[in-house]
Amino acid sequence: MESDGQRSVSLRLNRRGGDYRSNNDNNQTPSNNSKDGGGFFSAGKLPSDYPMKIIWKRGFVRLVLVAGIIWMLLILAVLSFHVWSCQSSSVFFSVICNKESKVYNFLNTWGFVPQQHRCPIPVIGNPERIVIPEGRTHDQIVKNISYVMEDEDGSQSSPLFGGHQSWKQREKSFNLSSSMKVHCGFMHNGGADMDLVDIEYVKNCRFVVASGIFDGYDVPHQPSNISERSRKLFCFLMVVDEISLDFIKENVTVREDHNRGRWVGIWRLILLKHSPYDEPRRNGKVPKILTHRLFPQAQYSIWIDGKMELLVDPLQILERYLWRGKNTFAIAQHKHHRSIYEEADANKRRKRYARPLIDLHMKIYYYEGMESWSPKKSSVSDVPEGAIIIREHTAMSNLFSCLWFNEVNLFTPRDQLSFGYVVYRLGGAFRFFMFPNCEYNSLFVLHPHTREHSSKVEWVKSISEFKGNGSSMKESRGGLGLWTPYPGDLSSVVLPKVARTSKAG
Repeated sequence: MESDGQRSVSLRLNRRGGDYRSNNDNNQTPSNNSKDGGGFFSAGKLPSDYPMKIIWKRGFVRLVLVAGIIWMLLILAVLSFHVWSCQSSSVFFSVICNKESKVYNFLNTWGFVPQQHRCPIPVIGNPERIVIPEGRTHDQIVKNISYVMEDEDGSQSSPLFGGHQSWKQREKSFNLSSSMKVHCGFMHNGGADMDLVDIEYVKNCRFVVASGIFDGYDVPHQPSNISERSRKLFCFLMVVDEISLDFIKENVTVREDHNRGRWVGIWRLILLKHSPYDEPRRNGKVPKILTHRLFPQAQYSIWIDGKMELLVDPLQILERYLWRGKNTFAIAQHKHHRSIYEEADANKRRKRYARPLIDLHMKIYYYEGMESWSPKKSSVSDVPEGAIIIREHTAMSNLFSCLWFNEVNLFTPRDQLSFGYVVYRLGGAFRFFMFPNCEYNSLFVLHPHTREHSSKVEWVKSISEFKGNGSSMKESRGGLGLWTPYPGDLSSVVLPKVARTSKAG
């Protein structure tokens, strides 16, 4: 055995010697390490600490594997606990899963709740069992609201849908009282006129699911899972302009009833003649935000964007988001942004509107005291997902919608930038339910537009581009606050820095 070992070592040395000679012949310069057979393996014996290195290497690999297994088991344990806590009858544990609880909101605010694209909506399974509240919700502060229908001085030559609201009138509209008169669109001869046959039809609509298509970007998508009770109870109203009506007629079947009402499946088409704005996206804000003005007899409304297919019964939606928590206004939290300044930054990067005008819009808000969102604020977020809005048309809810629309009319048509500002100006008087984004994504199927919207104004990078021939890019009937001298000094306003929290945003 000893001779075999010596022979093995001798062979290894011979091989290395041969390698050395080969290298030496080629390079003609022997290395210092080979002079005495030095190096890690060249002496034919292993270093004294070699076994310990192997042990440490194997031990480290085992440690990593064990740590990974423990981490996976910990995740499974947390998920199991989460599922168990949601189903637990114990108030202490179930509150962790309750999206309306303060504990859940605290954990969500600080990022301890994992974000999901879709999650189950805790609705009552059978719409037939839902109890509809009697009467109307009465507000404590604002009890009566009326609307400005004509410009007070009468000196304005051309009537505008949103009116010629002055800075002083705008400021006054945020001072709450029991009886208020505010601008709220639909000025005389300002456009957005309904056919008489449609006006008569909507008078009987107490419960409304509303949507809208403008400039021919979509066709109506039929909602799914609608109960027979909801079919009888709700009016499904699709507001369209004349371009969209022609486009829909060319692409889907439109039937006409004996009263000359136009239908696509469950949707009653409501034509708005004489579009009030140059910008189609701004036109779409009329039925979206001013639903209570278009359909004044409605007590409850659910707005969904035209590209959506509703998946949940509307009675279940009202019960989940309004009646269960005694809310009068519900809207979803934005998936990526909580600060309007972050949302504005995303709008500029995605070319949603002229960059300098978005900056001006935000400078006015920052000058007027609108801070970036932080966990110290009472709201979950300052930025909503505006594609679904659920409302009871109370005086306070209607006032909020009017003030929100006035900001959209006065500045950029990006309504998500104005929502949080109006909440801020009302100082906590307007209470609403902002529900999790994962529930929002479970309410509908999103269909692509038939074509992409694009206008020259969205590509503007500098205010100088609006001069000369570029003046045609200015809207003539909306966004006039961006071109009216502001009563404050904005030259020293520096917008807060934006931390981009999501690549998708």
